[in-house]
Amino acid sequence: MPDSTIIWEWLAFAVRWTHVVTAIAWIGSSFYFIALDLSLRKAPDLPPGAHGEEWQVHGGGFYHIRKFLVAPERMPEHLTWFKWESYSTWLSGAALLAVTYWAGANLFLIDPQKADLAIWQAVAISGGSLAVGWLIYDRLCKSRMGDHPTALMLLLFVALVAMGWAYDQVFTGRAALLHLGAFTATIMTANVFFIIMPNQRIVVADLKAGRAPDPKYGKIAKLRSTHNNYLTLPVVFLMLSNHYPLAFASEYNWLIAALIFLMGVTIRHFFNSMHAGKGQLWWTWAVTAMLFVGVMWLSALGLNRDSYEESQARSLTPVEQRFADAEGFEAVTRTVAGRCAMCHAREPNWDGIHHAPKGVLLETPADIARSAREIYFQAGLTNAMPPANLSGMTGEERAAIIRWFRQAEGREVAATAP
Repeated sequence: MPDSTIIWEWLAFAVRWTHVVTAIAWIGSSFYFIALDLSLRKAPDLPPGAHGEEWQVHGGGFYHIRKFLVAPERMPEHLTWFKWESYSTWLSGAALLAVTYWAGANLFLIDPQKADLAIWQAVAISGGSLAVGWLIYDRLCKSRMGDHPTALMLLLFVALVAMGWAYDQVFTGRAALLHLGAFTATIMTANVFFIIMPNQRIVVADLKAGRAPDPKYGKIAKLRSTHNNYLTLPVVFLMLSNHYPLAFASEYNWLIAALIFLMGVTIRHFFNSMHAGKGQLWWTWAVTAMLFVGVMWLSALGLNRDSYEESQARSLTPVEQRFADAEGFEAVTRTVAGRCAMCHAREPNWDGIHHAPKGVLLETPADIARSAREIYFQAGLTNAMPPANLSGMTGEERAAIIRWFRQAEGREVAATAP
């Protein structure tokens, strides 16, 4: 049987897979309906209450679609609700947050140099901030600001930037951007669950009762749907950011996130204008390119990492100390220094490598203890690292890594050379 670490890793993979699949479904349907809504055209034979129609062709067939701004005169016999795509994406994302960042809080969530938090404190901040963020956003939308959509969007942007900065004050850079994405995604799904769907149910109930539905419910839902439309692309970036240290390991990661939110607006504005028949606003791509240049500049300007001397001198966390004290650590340190550190260094000396891959540094004992889990998976259990085994790591060295890690974990399991 696989050990518990392998099982947990596959569980995280399965949850991540589910999250990606459900996100594709949600984003796909969201983008489709935004494009459909903007491309509706008037026609002389539209029924009463219909706003517009659209003819589409797909899969060898033709589709004739009509939209009613409030509701049709009578309740249709068959009605498809679009909600589970959103709910499934958030639920799988919450599970992935728990599996990766809550269960691995000492590795991925807590940065003792920023805030020396207990695990329960970090988890409480993580989960509590998502709920508080939604409550504040919802209150703003229901205030007088809701009558001024542009001003509300600007205020929402300021709030998101402030939240990104706040996350970076207490969490690791990787966790800060991921949590900003989760914060934004929570707002989007809560819009569906607490506002859009209940309003649609009110309209359906009015139709069944023979009452004329109030147009305000559609107006409210439209505002929240528009917010979701413009927030989608930044959320996707933030969810992917944990794979790219140039995004999360910069001390300006919260400013990078701010520019990404603006890029989401410019890109969506291009497509929204095109679908609405207002032309292709190519200037939006020029603005997007300039914002992206700003992102690259900020990433290079403020790479947030300790120096070699600081790494040598810093105190280890309790988890790191456990790996440093485990039998075989000195042998593993020599192996990593000879097989991995030429690339995973503050100043790599391997041709073509300018930054440590994935931001993982393996020069000092503290570096190695901090990255014990990654070393175990990448160079012990598998031969993923070094790439193509260019540095010639032997089977015996990989077996030693496995024994060291398992002993540190309290599992006296023998490991032979693969």
